[in-house]
Amino acid sequence: MALRDTVRTLSHSLARPLARPLLGAALGLGLAGAVLLPRLPAFAEEAPRRLPEAATRSAEPPGPRVAVFAGGCFWGVQGVFQHVRGVSGAVSGYAGGTRAEADYRTVSGGGTGHAEAVSVTYDPSVIRYDELLRIFFSVALDPTQVDRQGPDAGRQYRSALFPQDSDQARVARAYIAQLDAAQAYARPVATRIEPGAAFYPAEGYHQDFMALHPGHPYIAANDAPKLEALRSLFPERTAAQPVLVNRPPA
Repeated sequence: MALRDTVRTLSHSLARPLARPLLGAALGLGLAGAVLLPRLPAFAEEAPRRLPEAATRSAEPPGPRVAVFAGGCFWGVQGVFQHVRGVSGAVSGYAGGTRAEADYRTVSGGGTGHAEAVSVTYDPSVIRYDELLRIFFSVALDPTQVDRQGPDAGRQYRSALFPQDSDQARVARAYIAQLDAAQAYARPVATRIEPGAAFYPAEGYHQDFMALHPGHPYIAANDAPKLEALRSLFPERTAAQPVLVNRPPA
């Protein structure tokens, strides 16, 4: 396992800010080196941007709908969608594999078929699926990366969409084709469309991680900038307070 993957796996397993300093000490890096580990650039990444609206719009019936997105570490993807107006819930979890293997330790091995994913419940009268796609591609990830995001590498960190019905699949394919045709990025969009996959919620300590641990070094380095990008690029879509899975700390 690569050094950066080891850092994040142990950090997730412990799920508290103490994890990275301990790992840094074990590696002989000290506190400063441990904090800087996730900031070391693995390669050039696409910067957030306000992408164009989807030319193909969703045709959704009234009432709550669900969409599932995967874009690397689920902490950041969940944190972004929890701040989107019209979203009533965002749950971190796993999609693409079996129920028996839907746990963090097993998924982290990279061979389960699962991706770290987020199930988003939303009101299409406030925000449609195609509008959620626009936000996802604009600020939640670099969709040109293959089987990785930032410091995290492996198939479990792939960029993927898990359509819940044929309309979502239609809209997702059309939007990816639109972005590629417009050359929105320097490289083609690598996001996969994987219909028919079940979603399984992740362990409780992974839920609301960005909101509960804003000072965590991984969050500060990799995920907080995504939320900042949402606020600056889509202020009209940003909710002041996140919709949390669990109650906020007292």
